[in-house]
Amino acid sequence: MTAILIVDDDPDIVRALKIYLSGEPYEVYEASTGEEAIERIHDKKIDLILMDIMMPKMDGIEATSRIRAESNVPIILLSAKSEDGDKVLGLNIGADDYVTKPFSPAEVIARIRSQLRRYQNLGGEVKKENVLKTGGILMDDSAREVTVDGEPVSLTPMEYGILKLLMQNPGRVFSSSEIYEQVWNESAIGNESTVAVHIRHLREKIEIDPSQPRYIRVIWGHGYRMEVQR
Repeated sequence: MTAILIVDDDPDIVRALKIYLSGEPYEVYEASTGEEAIERIHDKKIDLILMDIMMPKMDGIEATSRIRAESNVPIILLSAKSEDGDKVLGLNIGADDYVTKPFSPAEVIARIRSQLRRYQNLGGEVKKENVLKTGGILMDDSAREVTVDGEPVSLTPMEYGILKLLMQNPGRVFSSSEIYEQVWNESAIGNESTVAVHIRHLREKIEIDPSQPRYIRVIWGHGYRMEVQR
């Protein structure tokens, strides 16, 4: 049975979420702090975590960061509208999605199903031939399909080529000239700015907040790199 861990120090929120999930085929576990959440994932096989941002001792941001260092289990943040900055930070360090309080049962269930589908059916911990995975980005090169957090993304051939090059070489910095020559297969002389335009469009399609990219980073004076993520 699919195991879901609810991490929140508010018992009313935990109770409400358990009611929402009662009609689904899930086994539900609870934790009230970030420390308890980490203990639970060590004790149980958890398939998805609902993580509150604001908690005493270790908050949801730090807990997410620590969990991400050892597991790629889907993490959905629970946040108030006033915590937009924390939501972006949480997503940048590895959370997969967020739900804003007050939330509806339908929204919670839909987001859980979406993340579980991506994790269990579109990759998860399973390595597939001709499939590249970085964080929430999954590239099936055989089908030339890309999904981000389980949702299909339509890319131009050049955008696809840039993304494939960077995903194949996570952590490596490519100059604009190198990217152009490898993707366009011609000399980059006079065409370096073209790469910047395509990467801007690519970020708009794969990043939650293109101004604070989680995946493709600029290394000023050197080029671009794909951040290493689980």
